[in-house]
Amino acid sequence: MSYPAEFPISNQLLEYRKEHENEDNGNTTTDGGNLAVNVNTSLTIGKRGPVLLEDLDFFDIMQHFNRERIPERVVHAKGAGAFGFFEVTHDVSQYTAAKVFNGIGKRTHIAVRFSQVTFEMGSQDTTRDVRGFAIKFYTEDGTWDLVGNNTPIFFIQDSKLFPDLIHILKRNPVTHVRDWNMFWDFFSLRPESIHQLLIFYSDRGIPNGYRRMNGYGSNTFSLINKEGVLVYCKFHYLTNQGISNLEANSATLIAGQDPDYALRDLYNAIATGNFPSWNFYIQVMTQEQVQTCNFNPFDVTKVWPHSSYPLIPVGQLHLNKNPSNYFAEIEQLSFNPGSFVPGINGSPDKVLQGRLMAYSDTSRYRLGVNYLQIPVNSPNRINNFNRDGFMTIRSQGGAPNYHPNSFGGPEESVRAKLLYPSMELKGISGFYDLGFDDNFTQPRIFYQTVLDDGAKTRLIQNIVNDLKNASSFIQERQINVFKNVDSEFGRRVCVGLKKFCDFTEVDL
Repeated sequence: MSYPAEFPISNQLLEYRKEHENEDNGNTTTDGGNLAVNVNTSLTIGKRGPVLLEDLDFFDIMQHFNRERIPERVVHAKGAGAFGFFEVTHDVSQYTAAKVFNGIGKRTHIAVRFSQVTFEMGSQDTTRDVRGFAIKFYTEDGTWDLVGNNTPIFFIQDSKLFPDLIHILKRNPVTHVRDWNMFWDFFSLRPESIHQLLIFYSDRGIPNGYRRMNGYGSNTFSLINKEGVLVYCKFHYLTNQGISNLEANSATLIAGQDPDYALRDLYNAIATGNFPSWNFYIQVMTQEQVQTCNFNPFDVTKVWPHSSYPLIPVGQLHLNKNPSNYFAEIEQLSFNPGSFVPGINGSPDKVLQGRLMAYSDTSRYRLGVNYLQIPVNSPNRINNFNRDGFMTIRSQGGAPNYHPNSFGGPEESVRAKLLYPSMELKGISGFYDLGFDDNFTQPRIFYQTVLDDGAKTRLIQNIVNDLKNASSFIQERQINVFKNVDSEFGRRVCVGLKKFCDFTEVDL
């Protein structure tokens, strides 16, 4: 029997039957392994009587069904994932002693999850949104999670505003629909968002599937070499499939025909041997360069210009295996930006600082205190003094659960201590709002030099299509933000809006 190879995602059950057609399927059991008496009907008094409490098979089925779903992620709810490996192609030992980069040709098993940021589990894959691009490296020093997006920057500079950002991207709590007044009100009041907004509404706002987009660590991290020298870095992973994006009308059409377009595309590509890959790079900034940099290098709304901080090749990411069960391996896949390995660490990046706590906390809420014992999240070895809790899987045998002790168990790593970064911190504690610093130089360069005429026209049209739904006073405030980027840009948005509403106070 043969199956059409170009549509492997449609043939999963056919393939399963083919692989197991000579096997004995056995008898149906409960979750406890007990033989089920009847799987088709409930136990009742007579043909028309009520169901009896004695139907334990029914209760086993329903109680499990009631608990099949776990809370969906507050953000990044819908996604796709796959497995593969990272291979080192260039020596970067001068920057980091992390074993994952130790030796050209070295391979490390990885899990990758792509996602939308804003929308719910049942949303369409071709909506305009930032895409998540998270990588879990299963290294010999533990798991390293590089949790990024398909954009090198983000909307805000401080994690304290993150819940507000997500609230305005989601649904109005009263009407339960997306509210364009909320959306544009927030962005017009926080000008640091303008750089990301331009990328969001550009062609790259709707990638043509997950395989044809770049990924970025986005935040600023640190690398430490074997001499203990620290440099700051940015991570980039650039697609080898070529950048491809969807025009807004095409995206809308696909959303109606195939809401799982990106998930299906990734699965089918891997299933047919068309394995996607990305080239992996770093940018490096020394501590001395930080002092002379003309912008805040720890501000996630800013890029590091390649002319000053060029891309340094490190390796390649390859995906060659689909999940065997989506829920077990992708829905339960959990990431934590604070999961570092010796030689890689954080930075004073305010958004990263907030993420270091938030991700592990939300994973404990969704999956339980022992979420790191779930196989897809588990490092190669767990060796510590934590015990018990909901769904303990690996109890570490009879090893002592306290330190210090006289009966054995793990000791502190000398190597980890040597590679833990030391940072000189100076300043007076306070609440510093940097959201009104220079927010326009970099987006001005993006608009004026990166976008060609056609891309500018599409950017403006995409903005107008959404901004037209906001109140006029919010529209006017947002147009003034656009004018600070480029006066012609602001004027063109205003002209586009006049087709839908009457402006009396905006100077064209």
